[in-house]
Amino acid sequence: MVSLDRRAFLVRSGLALAAAGLLEAENDEAVAAPEATPLSWRAVRAQFRLTPLYGHLGGLLLASHPTAVRRAIETHRRGLDRNPVHYLHERGPALEARVLTAAASYLGARPTDIALTDSTTMGLGLLYNGLELRAGQEVLTTEHDFFATHESLRLKAERSGASVRRVRLYDRAEAASADAIVENLMRGVGSRTRVVAITWVHSSTGVKLPVRRIADALDEVNARRGDRDRIFLCVDGVHGLGVENVTVSGLGCDFLVAGCHKWLFGPRGTGIVWGHPRAWPFAGATIPSFSGGGPGAYMTPGGFHSFEHRWALAEAFRFHRGLGKERVERRIHLLNRRLKTGLASMSHVTLKTPRADNLSAGLVCFEVRGLSPSAVVAALRRRRIIGTVTPYSPSYARLAPGLLNTPTDVDRALAAIRALR
Repeated sequence: MVSLDRRAFLVRSGLALAAAGLLEAENDEAVAAPEATPLSWRAVRAQFRLTPLYGHLGGLLLASHPTAVRRAIETHRRGLDRNPVHYLHERGPALEARVLTAAASYLGARPTDIALTDSTTMGLGLLYNGLELRAGQEVLTTEHDFFATHESLRLKAERSGASVRRVRLYDRAEAASADAIVENLMRGVGSRTRVVAITWVHSSTGVKLPVRRIADALDEVNARRGDRDRIFLCVDGVHGLGVENVTVSGLGCDFLVAGCHKWLFGPRGTGIVWGHPRAWPFAGATIPSFSGGGPGAYMTPGGFHSFEHRWALAEAFRFHRGLGKERVERRIHLLNRRLKTGLASMSHVTLKTPRADNLSAGLVCFEVRGLSPSAVVAALRRRRIIGTVTPYSPSYARLAPGLLNTPTDVDRALAAIRALR
């Protein structure tokens, strides 16, 4: 039996969701974007406590927090430290509702269709474990997806009796094309395919998939299928969220999973799963929920979390909305084009990420002749440039110019790479 305290918490959660407008259809004034003059890029950089001694081009891995997020974390931490039971019960439901409304405004979604998680990996595990799959059905994924997707699908296949098959979308990332990607994926779709699991932006190569085109192609297949055999398009969107000026309806997928502590500058240990209303009925919960008010709440794991971080996530979504999604996308693509153009001009460097904006986002992968990826990253660090190594085979050096960078940062990185002859 649910304890009285926990039952009261659940009741208050439902009331808070209703009060916040989360039980209403579609967005309304409660989830409108905050109106403010966008910060200059210099002012944006000043919001962060990154050391100025380095050029930080590794933010794709784990973000620093802007002022608003830091302050919110500290406010909630003080409240919990002073009176944890009171703050959790009296403030918690409304604070969670505030996160959902902010996320919904950013995604162009209904708050009730969003689940809160701790990371992309957790979201993928919850989603794939919960999806309805029968023995004899198949999940189609790709060779380019991350371990968390592959392993979550393997575990689901073991439990359900379904099978998992991988296809290759391109042989050379730098020569990838949207037409070939869609064609290669759709060639793998068969009569038993129930789930297509893909990644929006491949962290292994920087290739950005044409998700909308894939969704449209699958819609044609689904038009000839019943609900129990409908193909669900599931997207790991962690390297598109906070970069691309797209809503969930624009993507056209059934589920979108992402951590929020990378490009979005959200609190560390936060993430989301969004599901289309037509798809949520086919996904069950793995961990009991303490929330109420829609399928997203049902899929949100209950228990105790780092609440001060979860509740501060609203500020990250609001911060990005205040900057302007179109403006953010334009800035990140500008910096990445500058980096790719510079790398492509060097005879000792092989650029692995496509140069076209429609096939890339904020990640740039490359090779330096005669040096291993780890040696390249180490050499750049000695020159005070922070990059990362892709944890794949084959592995590449990787830089990720983002909103905290300037053209000068990119030029410094290019100069350092040019010196690696």
